[in-house]
Amino acid sequence: MGTTGSVPEKVAWVLVRDGRVLVTRDEDRDLFYFPGGMREPGESDNETLVREIEEELQVVIIAGTLVHFGTFETRSDHGGRVEFRMICYVAVHRGALNPAGEIAEMAWFGYGERDRVSPADQLVFDVLHMDGKLP
Repeated sequence: MGTTGSVPEKVAWVLVRDGRVLVTRDEDRDLFYFPGGMREPGESDNETLVREIEEELQVVIIAGTLVHFGTFETRSDHGGRVEFRMICYVAVHRGALNPAGEIAEMAWFGYGERDRVSPADQLVFDVLHMDGKLP
């Protein structure tokens, strides 16, 4: 993952349709997570998200449509130190979603499947639920 200081960071895409949100799963993982990934040196969040989404789902994020959805952090039980940060965006895309690369599976989850995603992703599920976007 990319880091700011010593905190690992991920840039993620939040795509909601019909009360469900897009999640993906790697071959070697049990939990699902939002598509996206870490920055390469010198990349902006926009560049990272465009590259990662094209690699993972073979769609193109439309330039100028990225909107920051929120930044979510998980903290340790010992001292509340930030352990992981996920910077989330919504954006319009072009093309049909098709898992590729390290992505073994994609799915559309409702709030009832919250326990099947990573702890950082659960924070996003909670906000989507509170906003009425994920019943």
